[in-house]
Amino acid sequence: MSRKQNLAQALQNVSGKADTNQSISTPSVPVEKNDNTVIPPSRIGKKAITGFFDPAVSKQFKRLALDNDKTVQLLLAEALNDLFVKHNQMPIA
Repeated sequence: MSRKQNLAQALQNVSGKADTNQSISTPSVPVEKNDNTVIPPSRIGKKAITGFFDPAVSKQFKRLALDNDKTVQLLLAEALNDLFVKHNQMPIA
C-alpha cells in the first residue's frame, strides 16, 4: 500500500505545474516502524492509558472538562496525580 500524498502535492499533479511559492509545508514527523502511522510530536515518548467505562462516565467527564475550560487530558492528569498522592506516590502525570 502506498502512502497518501499531501494536498499540495495532489494539487500540483492535477494542475500540471509546480508551485514555486509553496505555503504549505510538510512537518518532519517520525513514522512508527512497520505500519506507516504518523506520530504527532506531542506523543513521542508517551504511552496511552485507557479503560472501559459506561457511556455516562465519558459524557460526564467531557462535560466536566468543558465546564472547567480544560482538556480531557489535563483533567485525567489531575485525577492521576490525586490518586498518586493518595497512595503516597510522586504526582508525575
